[in-house]
Amino acid sequence: MAVPLIQQVRVASYIMKQKLKGNRRYPLVLMLEPLFRCNLACSGCGKIDYPERILDRRLSVAECLEAVDECGAPMVSIPGGEPLLHKEIDQIVEGIIARKRFVYLCTNALLLKKKMHLFKPSPYLTFSVHLDGLKEEHDKSVSQDGVFDRAVEAIREAVKRGFRVTVNCTLFNNAEPERVAAFFDFVGGLGVEGITVSPGYAYERAPVQDHFLSRRGTKELFRDVFRRGKAKGSKWVFNQSSLYLDFLAGNQQYECTPWGSPARNVFGWQKPCYLLGEGYASSFRELMDGTDWDSYGTGKYEKCANCMVHCGYEPTAVTDTVARPLKALKVFARGIETEKPMVEDIPLHAQRPATYVFEKQVDGFLSELQEEKPRDPKSSKVA
Repeated sequence: MAVPLIQQVRVASYIMKQKLKGNRRYPLVLMLEPLFRCNLACSGCGKIDYPERILDRRLSVAECLEAVDECGAPMVSIPGGEPLLHKEIDQIVEGIIARKRFVYLCTNALLLKKKMHLFKPSPYLTFSVHLDGLKEEHDKSVSQDGVFDRAVEAIREAVKRGFRVTVNCTLFNNAEPERVAAFFDFVGGLGVEGITVSPGYAYERAPVQDHFLSRRGTKELFRDVFRRGKAKGSKWVFNQSSLYLDFLAGNQQYECTPWGSPARNVFGWQKPCYLLGEGYASSFRELMDGTDWDSYGTGKYEKCANCMVHCGYEPTAVTDTVARPLKALKVFARGIETEKPMVEDIPLHAQRPATYVFEKQVDGFLSELQEEKPRDPKSSKVA
């Protein structure tokens, strides 16, 4: 795996401390969304379908750092929206690094070259650049021509300047295994640390609803891709645990760890996870103590039926890796199994039906905004 040794050791030490304390539920990655505003409108995105007054909201530097301290996770992922639109993003990143937390700044890279001077290379900072495949696939995914070329140019520049860089790839049911394998080969030549890959999640507000993968489809796709990699002798490097990749190929039966990647955004602490917004808590402790965790997950809730996304299952795989290092080492050494029968999946017959609360939540938040005192425009707009 491409994760630096210092980061592996810190995370493993953190997990062991949590276990020694007897903590059953603890976060691994804080998903910190300082804003929802974006400069793209990707077809599979469910994060930007909000009224303008909400898209214009952002978390302050103080609110972001308070969330980092409150949560205590050793890693912080900053998605969005597009975080480089936040006019104080450099201060947010600087404050997180000062706390010795590992930061993954997720970006579509359209602004990366312009704003790269705001940051300094550090073992605690990684630019995670979003690419959903080669030029044709990526530009179609983000609904704009030329984005792939600009992102690749920014990646090369960041690597040249000494930054840690990874590529974040989301796959949908239109992914062709041969093209995905070719994309992984291409990324290997960019000089990045590795690839973070995941199937997309079927956000109920995504503009396009017919291209999300089923669990079976996910497993077959990843088996096909890994099979091609083995046949060509490709040396792909992933910024993920080997057990999570083994899970994607249908070789592990894992349950989701929704509290492993808690999300803090302009609404508050999102219940129950980064992908599902079904309520908000005013504090991290309220999120952990006040969420009915047992009612969510594949086999428990309809919205979770096809989910195999890394923010829910990577924490499960990482915890399994720390608990069973020899098992993880064996998978890493032999490569991902692509021919043996898949393990039995979690049955869905007892899952509760989905509930849809998005409109109600948005209406409630807009009502709260109406009651607020007018704010200084400079403190309520993005860059």
